[in-house]
Amino acid sequence: MLKIWGRLNSVNVEKVVWCALELGLPFERIDAGGAFGVVGTPEFRAMNPCGRVPVIEDDGFVLWESNAIVRYLAARHGSGTLMPLDPHARADAERWMDFQLGTVAPLLSPVFRGLVRTAPEARDMTSIARAFDELKEVFVVADGALVGRTHLVGDRFTMADIPLGAAAHRWFNLPLDGLPLERPPLPRLAAWHGRLKLRPAAAQLMTTPLT
Repeated sequence: MLKIWGRLNSVNVEKVVWCALELGLPFERIDAGGAFGVVGTPEFRAMNPCGRVPVIEDDGFVLWESNAIVRYLAARHGSGTLMPLDPHARADAERWMDFQLGTVAPLLSPVFRGLVRTAPEARDMTSIARAFDELKEVFVVADGALVGRTHLVGDRFTMADIPLGAAAHRWFNLPLDGLPLERPPLPRLAAWHGRLKLRPAAAQLMTTPLT
């Protein structure tokens, strides 16, 4: 059986669990990271020397890095569905996965940590506001890419929607009340996020408030 190490309030663990649920894979999830510890143990470091979650073990194969895991599971169990067969569609899907990891995550991470996991009196609002302003422009790009599309790769849900969908859920649910931060209108991105939340797998994971 597939094993997944990681706590569910990690966006990166959420991607992997969401992918497994979409594929209907039986799996065992082991809490690790954050308050659960585990990641510093010799046993865990033997699987991932970086000491981070998620990590999977699948029939003896160990893999870390969340988007790599999503690609692996989609290729092994979702070829033609989550993993597009057409090389252009697959490249498009992988592009959006890289966009989430390389462009969105470095900006969303300090905003999320600052607004959700840091006490108000300890926040560095200057740094948060700077990252938030850049993040707005990044999500404007994603909103524009959804013109004429219901999903990131045309009209079908693919592996591309999982990483950016998990990030967008955090973006749309950041606690902004009383703060000098405002999201721009992103109607297509909001509609796409709404469609994702209707998926049974996503509905199990896209909870609020964020933690």
